[in-house]
Amino acid sequence: MTPEESTPDILPQEFPQEDEMFEHFRLVADKGQAPVRVDKFISTHLEDTSRHRVQLAIKNGFVFVGEKQAKANMIVRPLDVIRIVLPYRRRGVEILPENIPLDIVYEDEDVLLVNKPAGMVVHPGHGHFSGTLVNALAFHLGLRQGPDADDERMGVLVHRIDKDTSGLLVVAKNPPAQLNLADQFFVHSIDRKYVALVWGNIREDEGSIDAYIGRDPSDRLNFKVVDDPEKGKRAVTHYRVLERFGFVTLVECILETGRTHQIRVHMSSIGHPLFGDARYGGTQIRQGTVYAKYRQFIHSCFELCPRQALHARTLGFTHPRTGERLHFECPVPEDMTDLIEKWRRYSSSMLSNDEIL
Repeated sequence: MTPEESTPDILPQEFPQEDEMFEHFRLVADKGQAPVRVDKFISTHLEDTSRHRVQLAIKNGFVFVGEKQAKANMIVRPLDVIRIVLPYRRRGVEILPENIPLDIVYEDEDVLLVNKPAGMVVHPGHGHFSGTLVNALAFHLGLRQGPDADDERMGVLVHRIDKDTSGLLVVAKNPPAQLNLADQFFVHSIDRKYVALVWGNIREDEGSIDAYIGRDPSDRLNFKVVDDPEKGKRAVTHYRVLERFGFVTLVECILETGRTHQIRVHMSSIGHPLFGDARYGGTQIRQGTVYAKYRQFIHSCFELCPRQALHARTLGFTHPRTGERLHFECPVPEDMTDLIEKWRRYSSSMLSNDEIL
C-alpha cells in the first residue's frame, strides 16, 4: 500500500478547493490490515508528515474514512479508503529567509496580516526563487523550508493574490491557526473585497458572476470560463459599481470562492476586463474614441499604473484562537489612486463636452 497524491475530482465536494493551497491524498488499507487508529495509520503511510499535523487535519474535518468524517480514535480496517487534505503543500525547493521589508497591518501570536505591494510574487516558483513574500515571511517569522526543515513550522500561507495585484493577505503563524483559517475559506466565511477598474460602462449597478473556471487549453498559463463542470471549478464573484467614468468603471468585487485569476477571468468573460491586465485583454483599447489624443491618454494611463488595476482592500475573518470577528482595510495604493483620479478628471471634461455616450 503506497500513498499517492490524488487529483481533486476523486475527492468529495465538501473538501476545500482554494487553488493550489492544499495537497490531497488517498490511502487504501491492505486486506490483512490489523485494526489501527486512523491518525497513526495516516502518519505511518505519509512520508514527512507528523502525527500531530494529521491530528490537526482530523480535528478540522479534513479526513474521511469511507464516507464518514474521521475522528482521531476511529479504527481503520481492511480495505478502508482514507482521504485526507493537508492545507499546505510541501515544496521541493528550500525557502531562504530574506530581509525584505513588510507592510504589516496586524500581528499577534497566531496570525499576521500583510499589505502586499504590486509586483511581489507570493511564493517561489516559475522563475521566481527569491524576493517573494514567502522569503520575507521566512525572515520575519524565523522559518525555513526544505528537506530538513521542521514539518510543524512549515507553510504559513492560507491563500494568495497574484503578483501584480496589491492588498491584504492573512498568514497563519502555527498549524492550528492555519487549519482553522483554511476551514473558514472553505465555508466561505472569509470576507474578501477588491477594488478594480474595468473597461466599459457596466450597465447594472451590481451583479453576480457564477461560472466555472478552468485552464485555457490553448495557453496553460491562462484560465477561462468553461461550460463543462468537469473541466473547471465553480467560481462566484459579486460586484457593485463604485463610480462610472464612461469608458471605464470602478467596481468593488466580493469573492465567494478563491480560484486562480478569478476576478480577472470573470470580469473579462462579461466583456469588462481589468484595465491594464495584459493576460486577459486589458491592455487593448476596449472603449473610447478613435482620436490620437485619446490613444495618448490611454497609454499614459498604462504608464501610470503598469499592471492590472486590482487591489485586495478588505479582509475579514474570525480569529482562530479568540473567536473574535476581525475586519481590516488597507487603502488603494498610489498607482491606482492616481489612475482613478486621471480617469475622473478625463470623464468630467468629456461629459462637459458631451463626448461620452
